[in-house]
Amino acid sequence: MALDFVAGCMGGAAGVLVGHPFDTVKMRGLYKGIGSPMMGLTFINAIVFGVQGNAMRMLGVDTPVHQFLAGAAAGLIQCVICCPMELAKTRMQMQGTGEKSASRRMYRNSLDCLIRIHRKEGVRGINRGMVTTVIRETPGFGVYFLTYDTLTRALGCDADDGYIIPKLLLAGGMSGMASWISTYPVDVIKSRLQADGVGGANRYDGIMDCVRQSWRREGWRAFTRGLTSTLLRAFPVNATTFATVTLFLMYMREDDEGVKDCEAMRPSLQHSSL
Repeated sequence: MALDFVAGCMGGAAGVLVGHPFDTVKMRGLYKGIGSPMMGLTFINAIVFGVQGNAMRMLGVDTPVHQFLAGAAAGLIQCVICCPMELAKTRMQMQGTGEKSASRRMYRNSLDCLIRIHRKEGVRGINRGMVTTVIRETPGFGVYFLTYDTLTRALGCDADDGYIIPKLLLAGGMSGMASWISTYPVDVIKSRLQADGVGGANRYDGIMDCVRQSWRREGWRAFTRGLTSTLLRAFPVNATTFATVTLFLMYMREDDEGVKDCEAMRPSLQHSSL
């Protein structure tokens, strides 16, 4: 099981290295401020891979349904870390907006942001958006792992195949895109709720009120705004993450288990898979 967590850490770190420039394209340095997301996402990926792999071992038989359920369990558990982290990211990005001065910076970093929110709003404050995060992450990670498992089977890759890395990258990238497409409208609502009240009065009374107001003002496009850029980022990030995890586990298990095909390499089958 320790291999799952280590593989998740490595995959998460690789994903951050690839994805961070997309988040900082307007900044002078492509890797400026990479420390915080590197620590956060590396830890989250360790949890996801560890939980998913352990869930697959508990379920015993590798089936598409079990792949989905194990992924969903991993997505649910990591919400405890993911929700506060995304709240801090949203609040940091919203600094200086609304009714307050655009030049004012309330938070020094993500940790300072969460501390200040906790002092003002308590535990409930730092978990703002938790319900929508659970609604997004639970089925999202189920789709994520299920898609990767289905694609790696369909591609019929082999450890000695000269195209093994491109195949893993393709399967991982498509899995990330499938996951985002399946839950993106929920992500829009989550982000709006977490940003609500920054620099002014609260606009929304809850999830359904946010949905109604968004639909009334913008129509169906409200729930797909930014999807294209998200998918463009999702493919390389998740392609790198999945390929790193799978190749790492393949290498670590090769001596003990004689791994020779893609089915044995899939992290979820014996240990994990994100």
